[in-house]
Amino acid sequence: MDNRSDIRDFLSTRRARITPEQAGLLPGSGRRRVPGLRREEVAVLAGVSTDWYTRLEKGHITGVSEDVLEAVARALQLDEAERTYLFDLARAAATKPARTPQRRGSAPVPPRVQWMLNSMTGSAAFVANGRLDILATNTLGWALHSPMFEAPRRPANFARFQFLDVRAHDYYQDWASAANITVALLRTEAGRRPHDASLRELVGELSTVSEEFRTRWAAHDVRIHHNGVKHFHHPVVGGLDLTYCTLDLPAEGSADLRLTIYTAEPGTPSEDGLKLLASWAATAPEASPAATDRPVS
Repeated sequence: MDNRSDIRDFLSTRRARITPEQAGLLPGSGRRRVPGLRREEVAVLAGVSTDWYTRLEKGHITGVSEDVLEAVARALQLDEAERTYLFDLARAAATKPARTPQRRGSAPVPPRVQWMLNSMTGSAAFVANGRLDILATNTLGWALHSPMFEAPRRPANFARFQFLDVRAHDYYQDWASAANITVALLRTEAGRRPHDASLRELVGELSTVSEEFRTRWAAHDVRIHHNGVKHFHHPVVGGLDLTYCTLDLPAEGSADLRLTIYTAEPGTPSEDGLKLLASWAATAPEASPAATDRPVS
């Protein structure tokens, strides 16, 4: 796959953020023309020639050994997600693309997954794919994300909601932070699945419509979603500060499924708000989990 522009932009943006002092280099004399490290400085830190690193940063990554990629990752001080993304780009460059972009099969979410979701009555839980489509949820998960499910397009998608629905700015107490995370997750998925036609269409749609998305996409930030805290302002119950944990689910075929569970700290107003949300959902016919099942595609 010709992903040289992604490689070039990713490496150059990582290089630009590191100062010589942060890299442990002695500051040189004279005015610097670049905000971060020079290419020759990265080459020294990685133990390769300047010409070789320059060629790599221009996108010529095919055939580069894992040891060299590890050395570059250390020189650029990449975190876990960024290192994984760099290796994904290298694998994509070495893979011969199909004649037509790939679309993943549309097998349904396994019934056992929905049973598991239904058994979680005190937490908001849902299953999503790498494109951030919500594929299945429990009742409280539907209630928490009810503004997203009100959108006419299906399946519900975090990125479309955040960048195309004006209500998202009220729904997320820190919209900018939530948007940054969403784009970083999509960028990570694009490195993992560069031939995914549906993902390309989503990125193209958002890039065309939203300047906020375009700016963040161009930053080449990546992220692996594990756990954290998110702050919501739900239209029914108000403010909610919820802790979340995201786990990879084993799935058949090529589907990547991720289970996310939101809980509230016991004894807090957010726990009371989550209980109130559960009571509200119990009277809403739209909250049936079966109504939110979506094919894995």
